[in-house]
Amino acid sequence: MTTSASAVKTKPEDLGRVTFLDGQGELPMLEITTPWSTAEIYLQGAHVTQFKKKDESPLLFLSQCSRFVEGQPIRGGIPVIFPWFGPREGLGQHGYARLKAWDLKELTQAPDGSVSVRLGLPGCPEASAYPAYTADYIVTVNQSLTLQLIITNQSRDAAFSFEDCLHTYFDVGDVTAIAISGLKGLSYIDTVAGFVEKTETSDTLRIAGEVDRIYPNSTGTVAIFDPRLSRKILVEKQGSASTVVWNPWIAKARRMSDFGDEEYERMVCVESGNVASNGISLPPGGSSNMTVKLSSVTLK
Repeated sequence: MTTSASAVKTKPEDLGRVTFLDGQGELPMLEITTPWSTAEIYLQGAHVTQFKKKDESPLLFLSQCSRFVEGQPIRGGIPVIFPWFGPREGLGQHGYARLKAWDLKELTQAPDGSVSVRLGLPGCPEASAYPAYTADYIVTVNQSLTLQLIITNQSRDAAFSFEDCLHTYFDVGDVTAIAISGLKGLSYIDTVAGFVEKTETSDTLRIAGEVDRIYPNSTGTVAIFDPRLSRKILVEKQGSASTVVWNPWIAKARRMSDFGDEEYERMVCVESGNVASNGISLPPGGSSNMTVKLSSVTLK
């Protein structure tokens, strides 16, 4: 990903910085500081756990009960879901990419203060069930957070079928007060109701109970209006045909060992991906590119 630069600045405080640290559980992480924002990326799962603009609440939710253990998923932030979404018999939930330590392949500090990090998923035993492929993830931090997941089928003679998703947890002031727009008129699969197909008829989606919905053929921008934190979050995307909205609510939150009993009140997942009927099949040599831009503006 090429980050556009404005007029070159020379002051050290205007340059983006990257610090290599041992994070929670002594897992290696990158701390990124730009003139506008800060972010944290754990190499395990290429997992962005924090993005925060200066003078604003964190954009991402991270559970205080999350495990930071090698080979265990992190609860919150932006898990990278690949090569399957949801459960798969005998193989666990949401694929193996979020459990593997990714390689740091490139680090770019642009003259305008932006920072881009390219991570690559290394080979692993689980990948032997698929044709040869590469998975690259580019995270760009500036006034916004831009995420680019690139999957390339390196096989000469076999198609590569998979699902991918950026399972983004957003921090909100009160989940019952937010309104989610951009989904009206779309069909969705209501997982809570037993995978029944329904149609979104309201201008905005309100959360008043457990929500787990897959919106196929959803390619447009989704906005989260948050009056408690006085901001609007924008989820803009390309190369993503699915949107997933999730909140566990009371009973499920209490059953999750890595999630606080009351934390459902302060989060909502609005996920961008290609799942279920929108799963991708790449021909030999083919490549897919999903780009998601997360930003926020103050509500007047």
